[in-house]
Amino acid sequence: MANSRQLCTFKLARLFCGIDVSRVREVLRHREMTPVPLAAAEVSGLINLRGQIVTAIDLRRRLGLPDLPPTEEPMNIVVSAEGGNVSFLVDSIDDVLDLDDADFERPPESLDTHVRNMLEGVYKLEGRLLHVLQVDALLNIEPGGIK
Repeated sequence: MANSRQLCTFKLARLFCGIDVSRVREVLRHREMTPVPLAAAEVSGLINLRGQIVTAIDLRRRLGLPDLPPTEEPMNIVVSAEGGNVSFLVDSIDDVLDLDDADFERPPESLDTHVRNMLEGVYKLEGRLLHVLQVDALLNIEPGGIK
């Protein structure tokens, strides 16, 4: 592939999503979380990652999807952010995919602005769409609501 990129892929509800693999530090099974009083609804809590305190953001809530059923535990994708590492809570982890830039399409203008701002675009794969999320936009949360 002349121009390609690698994406770490995962599932959120019925969506197949991905983020740039260069931002991913590690992938972890469910971790116990300490709740953060008065935090935005998207902030599920704090996890202890080998002595480092990491904020866990629920991507279902961030994208306006229904919560994960209480009988299921989310996985953690730890990503690098400006102030340190942050964990994204997802339903399940999939593969790292090498994708050709020729198959990439920008999000349609008709998409809800809130979601479109967090979506870089999509790849049309065999039988499904891969939604490419923008890490920095997903992290843009203010106390009391979404920025």
